Amino acid sequence: MSEQERSRGRHEHDKCAVNWLVETSGADPSTGVVRWDPLHSLWNGGMAATALLVGPFVATPGALLLFLLTTGGGLLFGHSVGFHRLMIHRSFKTTRAIEYFLIWCGTGVGMSGPFWMIRTHDLRDWAQRQADCHDYLAHRRSPLTDAWWQLHCRLDLAHPPAYDVSALERQPFYRFLERWWMMQQLPIALACWAIGGWSWLVWGVCVRVAISVHGHWLVGHLAHRHGPQSWLVDAAGVQAHDVPWAAIPTMGEAWHNNHHAFPGSARIGLYRGQSDWGFQLIRGLERLGLAWDVCTPDRLPGREQRLTVTPRGLQRRAKSL
Repeated sequence: MSEQERSRGRHEHDKCAVNWLVETSGADPSTGVVRWDPLHSLWNGGMAATALLVGPFVATPGALLLFLLTTGGGLLFGHSVGFHRLMIHRSFKTTRAIEYFLIWCGTGVGMSGPFWMIRTHDLRDWAQRQADCHDYLAHRRSPLTDAWWQLHCRLDLAHPPAYDVSALERQPFYRFLERWWMMQQLPIALACWAIGGWSWLVWGVCVRVAISVHGHWLVGHLAHRHGPQSWLVDAAGVQAHDVPWAAIPTMGEAWHNNHHAFPGSARIGLYRGQSDWGFQLIRGLERLGLAWDVCTPDRLPGREQRLTVTPRGLQRRAKSL
């Protein structure tokens, strides 16, 4: 691919915008009703119940190693790089084959299909930038209430915004993953069964999905409640915090305060000592010529004008930059 083609569209959109949301007159993030979501509730609850009730009785060293490798691989290639940094924020570009592989890995994590993930993420992203939003979108309730809401319910806003994912809907691969996202566990389950029997199947599918889904909620809850902050986003009703202990298991996503500050950046761990395996993977692809237009904070001119640097942030910048 030529440099001209790789550079095309570099300034097609605001990298810090809520990319898939359409400006909608009268949209209100504060008024709505939380309702039970049977599909995701039964899926998440079933995976968790199997992990808790069966997992301990079929655990083996091989199954535990499988769990660690598949969970880490899925979160790195799929959730962090594929879904979040590529599909949702478009913070870099890659070949169609690699894109599809990363998005399949993201679907294989077991949270939901790509379109559902886009709408869920962008609704929260948009709402938190407003002066106020519903408690569901701000993670304001107690951990137990928030866990029930996020893992088993959905928020139906009275006046929701609109989305435009038509660019992805035109691709049969994305439509297939959205419709059959649960079934993506089947080839994984068959491979686990063929190699390690019930032990590998339970730990390679049920425990992996349960930990990924519940871990995603936990880090998201903490990242909007308390923790270190280097930046404050001006006019935003909900600010983000870093969750340092979760940096490695989330592949860098836990530096959530940095992400709110520079949402279009492929690099989330900005300072020395902030582990960001997701960005290292993208850098590796870039060195191989398989990724380009990789966005970093220095390629977001004017963004810092919309931010307030905290005293902690000033200290970190002095040490790291």
